Amino acid sequence: MAAPSVSAVPDILAPGLRCVFCGINPGRRSSAAGHHFANPRNDFWRLLADAGLTPSRLDPSEQWSLLGLGLGLTNAAYRTTKGSGDLRRGDFEGSRERLEALAEELRPGTIAFVGKSAFQGGLCVPRCELGLQELALGATRLFVLPSTSPANAAVPYEERLRWFRELASSLV
Repeated sequence: MAAPSVSAVPDILAPGLRCVFCGINPGRRSSAAGHHFANPRNDFWRLLADAGLTPSRLDPSEQWSLLGLGLGLTNAAYRTTKGSGDLRRGDFEGSRERLEALAEELRPGTIAFVGKSAFQGGLCVPRCELGLQELALGATRLFVLPSTSPANAAVPYEERLRWFRELASSLV
């Protein structure tokens, strides 16, 4: 089965952004709402605000306002699933090429992957650590954040916030 070429959740992209956040894939709530990280138990929007990346906590419906802050959104896989564990290797088909093209054409300063699975699946690499990666896509730096999913509740909020703050301090 080939990976879908379009997502139920639109990419929020523009040239020259400071950072594009790349999630794993749309969950059912995000897909139904048409907004990234729409599950109210997902900490993404809270972490953006608490790390100082946004001036206040945005609602997922305000996702387009990120562009004015130099931020964007995309996903490594476009297929909607109940959870990221339902994804298959084929769901990431073409993801690396799409992310390479995004880096070349839009030239974001950083692509921040929200979860190791987004980085590993999206770029077809076997493993990674959190933080700034040695691998880059041209001039675009790559950063791996902990997942903000409610399924990642075992990682304390303060620990996830530490990584979001580290990303924030690294952005130009």
